Amino acid sequence: MFEIGNSLREARLRRHIEFADAEHGTKIRGKYLRALEAEQFELLPSHTYIKGFLRSYAEYLGLDGQLYVDEYSSRFVIGEEEAPIGSPRRVPSARSRRSNRRESNIVLLALTAIGLVTALVIVAWRFGNVEEEPVRGLSTTPAAAPAAAPDAAGSVRLELRATRGDSYLIVRSGSAIGTELYKGTLERGQRQRFDGKVLWVRLETPANVVVKRNGNRVKLAPAVKAQGVFVTAKKIFAADSR
Repeated sequence: MFEIGNSLREARLRRHIEFADAEHGTKIRGKYLRALEAEQFELLPSHTYIKGFLRSYAEYLGLDGQLYVDEYSSRFVIGEEEAPIGSPRRVPSARSRRSNRRESNIVLLALTAIGLVTALVIVAWRFGNVEEEPVRGLSTTPAAAPAAAPDAAGSVRLELRATRGDSYLIVRSGSAIGTELYKGTLERGQRQRFDGKVLWVRLETPANVVVKRNGNRVKLAPAVKAQGVFVTAKKIFAADSR
């Protein structure tokens, strides 16, 4: 057994993360994040949301989200009924059961919708058809933009594990100005995985980190400390090379 709130707060402070940054990264309102750290679970909407918030916040801080959900359940869930610790067990009323069913249905529908949208995005991204056809009626003249990394033939799974010490890490999708997948300190013992066709990686202390590409250990180019490197399924090269 451990203190959920203190553990989350210590992890956030170690990473020098403010609540505003955490709110942006997790899409969870700041007042709920504060309630999690203070273990004021009665301020959150329901136990279902609490578990989801705990998992998302813990994983955002580089922790094991399932561990925090299990700890919460062991302390605040009584059989099939969820209740604050120390409260008497009571049989829910018919109105309460109907309300819980409606809430569960809403959550299930929301999760299903998210899953469908995610699947569509992955399919569109994988087959590279998102930007092939311009929308009719709109100008097809592209705006000037920095060159992105060359497309790779297949997807790459990149795994980074800090084994000898901490290292500051930045990972973006597609290019050095692409979507930010991770930014922060990879502490000793922690591991991060990323998937994509092209990944841009900047690692402050590469000697402290073991890197695997599609399950095989690789060594990043020295440029990873300065301008960063691109990683694809076939090769690893400096960001300023072609």
